[in-house]
Amino acid sequence: MNIPTMIFIRGYLKLMVRGEHVEAFINALAETGTPVWDVKPTGENSAEFKLLLQDFKGLRPLLKRTGCRTRIQERHGLPFRAFRLLRRKVFVSGIVMFFAILLALSSMVWNVSVEGNEKVPSEDVLEAAKQEGLYPYQWIFRLKSLDKLSTNLTTRLPGTSWVGVERNGTSIRIQVVEASVPKKSELLSPRHLVSTRDAVITHIYAEKGVPKVQINNRVKKGQILISGILGDEENAKSVVAKGKVKGLVWHEYEIEVPLVKTRKIYTGDASEKSYLVLGNRAVQLWGYGKVPFEKHETLTLYDPLKWRSRTLPFGWMTEKVMEVNETKVTVTEEEAKKEGLDSAFRDIVAKYGPESRLVSQKILHDKKENGKVYMKVLFEVEETIAKELPIVYNQGE
Repeated sequence: MNIPTMIFIRGYLKLMVRGEHVEAFINALAETGTPVWDVKPTGENSAEFKLLLQDFKGLRPLLKRTGCRTRIQERHGLPFRAFRLLRRKVFVSGIVMFFAILLALSSMVWNVSVEGNEKVPSEDVLEAAKQEGLYPYQWIFRLKSLDKLSTNLTTRLPGTSWVGVERNGTSIRIQVVEASVPKKSELLSPRHLVSTRDAVITHIYAEKGVPKVQINNRVKKGQILISGILGDEENAKSVVAKGKVKGLVWHEYEIEVPLVKTRKIYTGDASEKSYLVLGNRAVQLWGYGKVPFEKHETLTLYDPLKWRSRTLPFGWMTEKVMEVNETKVTVTEEEAKKEGLDSAFRDIVAKYGPESRLVSQKILHDKKENGKVYMKVLFEVEETIAKELPIVYNQGE
């Protein structure tokens, strides 16, 4: 007989039939229209065949009439596999939970990005979106329609002519089109450029205003370098003086450098502690016990879990505890002096700007005492010395 369709989905059995009237039993199956296939004689009074699961109950009257008996040898098909899976409750629960979590994750907003903004801060856009119920870890079904979100965000964000909202899976993209606003010129009151300290002029460039000093002139602190008043007394005009002025300035430093220094050396021995991070809490999993090192430093490494470009609020943290040995290192007097001079000039650059240039340095006094080198040094430095000073007019009675 022909094999029925979709036997795997419907399920089928492989049966063994025994009795004196096996042939009559097979013929009775054919008369009732019950589909069987792969019929094979296995002995004088036995045979095997395959039968659909749904037809198995209909065999009882035919067996009773022919005096035969059957035994199930094999079970095949989806119904039997599903039954075996249902008996493994833990496995089935795991599958159900997996798909439930997958469905929940795919029903949430994981990433909200902002594009097209230059003047409007991204933080303001995200805050406005949050007020409209659009933020990471929000359920997608709780969001307003994209057209309504677009309209509301455009209203909430001043300086924008249009805000578009587009959803792609679990990601939301906010496209900002900023309004075209004419740039307002900065209003400045008239002012001079004056000296910030006593100096000797080495460079002066007046972009706007009248220069009042020349190169090699000695100037005092507060003296006008570039005047913001143009013309004479009768035809005076006040402007914002602009320019660049450099001068030689002298800085006196008292320097103290130890000849014996303590340095840290890592031995290479280390131990680790591992934590599971959930939000702002960390649960230690491994690395319990006291630190085996007398002196040590700890390096913390955090590896957050990410979904696409979004950083999730949980991850893995490792603390690496490294053993440290401290050693004493003795430097020569010349090395200590060089270190002190370099440190002092770095301090000058930090205070007076990266354009500061060392012209000369003179050690006025030095001595070695109590394991330290003491120096009094005069630095000659070329640096920018101009600052703005508003012009104040005296009003008569």
